[in-house]
Amino acid sequence: MTEAPCPCGLGLPYPECCGRLHAAHAADGSLTAPTAEALMRSRYTAFARLGEVEGAGATGAADVAATVAYLRATWAPEHRPSTAELTPGPGDPAPAFTRLAVLAVEGGGPFQDVGEVEFAAVGRGPEGRFRLHERSRFRRESGVWLYVDGDVTA
Repeated sequence: MTEAPCPCGLGLPYPECCGRLHAAHAADGSLTAPTAEALMRSRYTAFARLGEVEGAGATGAADVAATVAYLRATWAPEHRPSTAELTPGPGDPAPAFTRLAVLAVEGGGPFQDVGEVEFAAVGRGPEGRFRLHERSRFRRESGVWLYVDGDVTA
């Protein structure tokens, strides 16, 4: 059976793409994204996976907890939301992201300490289809890329 492509849009199967970053964090807490863009794609994929989890079964709850832990760990401490703010509730499901387009990348390479990634994401939420366009800022601390913040545009 062929694995579905990773939601990040690179075309690789999830376990070979963003899944390896998520799995490394779940296994030992390590954060291994080599670039700001790779971190942004892995965070998009984590948000997309939150929107895919259905039901409150043990597997779904464990997947949500691991995904939320990854998102929080990759957020700069000064802007990091609480676990409750990221965990979808029964009456307030996570948006279902369906497509990502990286529009521009500045810096954020393996030998740099800051970077920006501009992207557009589309999906479906309680009010219907939506488009999110953001210019995200990243920094690397002690070799680990972190999402700092971003400017959302219409």
